[in-house]
Amino acid sequence: HCDYCIREKKGCIHKDDLQNLYPKLEQAKFLLFGTPVFQGNLSAQIKAVMDRCRAIVAKNPQVFKNKIGMALAVGGDRSGGQELAIRSILDFYQQNHVISVSGGAFGANLGAALWSNDKGKLGVKNDDEGLKAIRMVIKRIGEFKGLNL
Repeated sequence: HCDYCIREKKGCIHKDDLQNLYPKLEQAKFLLFGTPVFQGNLSAQIKAVMDRCRAIVAKNPQVFKNKIGMALAVGGDRSGGQELAIRSILDFYQQNHVISVSGGAFGANLGAALWSNDKGKLGVKNDDEGLKAIRMVIKRIGEFKGLNL
């Protein structure tokens, strides 16, 4: 990495589409990072977003402090790497002072892991356990609504 963001404290040197996302991330109270699973882990795209958040954290190390975050991953196989992908997102949250939220034990321990059975949206729609996990996480996030974070 070039360390421009750390040296200059002016954001990222790369002036691309991610510039439009930074203000939204800074203003958000809740973060939902989701990813398809490729080769047993998160996608290059969400990894790039997380890595490039270095630029806004360098400007303001507290930018993500006390935001509420949840993680979601969809894989073609039931155990295709969803938990590893979710864990990577949760690691990002922890390193940046985000309060990570799961749905709790018995269905959404780390976040929402979905299985597409390699059938795309139709597969996800038929994943009763994965949809249950999403509902559990959303319900938990709803408990934070109205809190002055």
